[in-house]
Amino acid sequence: MPELRKDPIVERWVIIAAERGQRPSDFRVETLTVDINPKACPLCPNNEDRTPPEVYAIRLDGSRPNTPGWLVRVVPNKFPALRLEGELNRRGLGLFDRMSGIGAHEVVIETPEHSADWDAFPEDQLHRVFLAYQARLQALRQDSRFRYLLVFRNYGLQAGASLAHPHSQIIALPIVPQLPKEKLTAARRYYLEKERCLFCDLLFQEQELRNRVVWESEHIIVLSPFAARFPYELHFFPKGHNHDFASEMESVLLDLAIVMKRVLMALKKLLGQAAYNLVLQTAPNPVPRPGHPDYWGTLPYDYHWHLEFLPRLTRVAGFEWGTGFFINPVAPEAAAEVLRETLSAL
Repeated sequence: MPELRKDPIVERWVIIAAERGQRPSDFRVETLTVDINPKACPLCPNNEDRTPPEVYAIRLDGSRPNTPGWLVRVVPNKFPALRLEGELNRRGLGLFDRMSGIGAHEVVIETPEHSADWDAFPEDQLHRVFLAYQARLQALRQDSRFRYLLVFRNYGLQAGASLAHPHSQIIALPIVPQLPKEKLTAARRYYLEKERCLFCDLLFQEQELRNRVVWESEHIIVLSPFAARFPYELHFFPKGHNHDFASEMESVLLDLAIVMKRVLMALKKLLGQAAYNLVLQTAPNPVPRPGHPDYWGTLPYDYHWHLEFLPRLTRVAGFEWGTGFFINPVAPEAAAEVLRETLSAL
């Protein structure tokens, strides 16, 4: 029988239609990419003049900004979704709320190598990518106009990637988006009732049950979530409580790099070069909110940053758009089991 499951945090329903009995091989697909000659790629070394000037870079050879020699480079998006300059200019017209499209949109160029995914990165290079995320989150939060910072990665044409060169993006928004707000609100409500972190309780429960734990290291735990929206959806959590990725210890980020690489290797072995999205869910910018002096008063205690890995193996169609439900043909427990077996064989 299909089963309806409710996400314990955002109260979103999914349908687990595991009777379809789809195996990992049923999803194997070689993802489509928009590839170009590295000589023409704007993100490759020696093409630094084809991007806006860098705002951050990791260089080990003392090379000058906007020249080759970088290991990770962050530049403003040449075609940004939001603009850095200007005032918010909040205004309304009856039921309609409007404001200027103020924000930041940056591209994290993750490696000088033109063709690679995280499973092929050296662990120290992936660690550098996470350090770049931290540095840019910390810098962008200095702007009080920005309420929320989203880090995300699109891999493959089906997931929205427009360039093959390994990169991710950071967008600073003047509002907290609906999905993060739902998680933040649920976490705050739970803490006010129980004086415990909702996510820490979830991790403790999953560690006791064990059937959805995919991998566990010293600092990181990887879960196949109870109400997974997509086949082989995974959530990466720090085992120690921390609400903010930007303040996480370097040892945790290094462990995350090791675990991420290993898990992606297992996923590639199972699913081939499947497209995916990766999203960092972290604390909002704790800037003062007019009229709400204690708005983020419990944030360090009630929230828990995490990464969501979302493979693009099924299509979102009319049913999903019309109901907000997702149909997942692979039970999370089955996904966790096959991933554990694959990881143990690596």
